[in-house]
Parts: sequence; structure tokens; C-alpha cells
Amino acid sequence: MALPPFLTSIVGWLRAGYPNGVPEQDYIPLFALLTRRLSETEVDAVADALIEDGDLPIEKTDIQVLITKITNEMPLETDVDRVRSHLAVGGWPLAEPDDRR
Repeated sequence: MALPPFLTSIVGWLRAGYPNGVPEQDYIPLFALLTRRLSETEVDAVADALIEDGDLPIEKTDIQVLITKITNEMPLETDVDRVRSHLAVGGWPLAEPDDRR
């Protein structure tokens, strides 16, 4: 399934920020950031694209568990800032360190 251009851009930013794939310690803060800006359906589509291409070496069910965990236990702000920095390097326009909800 082809992603809409906006989500394709997000996948591109993620790949630029994480050229070697997303490390495990960044999964939760990454999805916490994505869920602040995207709908659940959009986050699922981005996760599917990353999993399909091997950029996110976990299963779809693991992503769903992580998203549920995010809603019950927010990541540390230092983790979010670390991920935000990776996204900024990749060109994510909403990843500035002072960009808070």
C-alpha cells in the first residue's frame, strides 16, 4: 500500500535521522513523538513501512504494545529529546528541542 506524500516524507525523515535503523531504546520515545503529531492510523502506516523495509526490526504486534505502553507510561523527556535530535538531523520540521505540546 502506497503511503500518502506526507507520510512518505515522515518515513524519509526517520530514515535520514536513523540511517542504520531505529535502535531499540528509541522505539518508545519515537512513537511518543509520532503520536503527538499523527493519528493512530498514520502512526500504524509509518510503522508498517519501517517494519516492511527493515528499518524497525520488530513485529507489528510489538509496535501496538509499545503504543499502548506510551499511553500508560510516557518516556523520559531526555529520551524524547534524544529522538527529537535524530529526527531534526533527518529534516523533521517539528522536531526542534523546544517544540512541546
